[in-house]
Amino acid sequence: MTRLEPGTPAPDFTLVDQDGADVSLTDLRGQQVVVFFYPAAMTPGCTKEACDFRDSLAPLHAAGYTVLGISRDEPAKLREFRERDALTYPLLSDPDHAVHAAYGAWGEKMNYGKVVEGVIRSTFVIDADGVIAHALYNVKATGHVARVRSLLGV
Repeated sequence: MTRLEPGTPAPDFTLVDQDGADVSLTDLRGQQVVVFFYPAAMTPGCTKEACDFRDSLAPLHAAGYTVLGISRDEPAKLREFRERDALTYPLLSDPDHAVHAAYGAWGEKMNYGKVVEGVIRSTFVIDADGVIAHALYNVKATGHVARVRSLLGV
């Protein structure tokens, strides 16, 4: 697994959102973007993290950040997740985990004492030029968004 480091170009991607619309990182050039990878919609930890981003969206937007969540879930499940928890930012579907892999958010991890392959909960802050400003791997669902806000001074 290759991990991205600050100062490296963010891998471009185009994924479909919860409504089936294409969202491309290239189209967001000129904006600062927070991209977070989470294992599965509507699970307790992922719900906590997604709702924390939702609750922090106003100050993040005010500071010029766009938030995107990425999981392997299909758009229909993402739509249900968005509606159930009133999430107000795009949730993107990466079913073959190619974008996860490009960001180093897919690979071996410990799960209940066993080594398994899967999603590595990670968050990336991408600057307006498309360069990684922060790369956070193996983050915890609880308290993680507060850490991101602190790093960004938001």
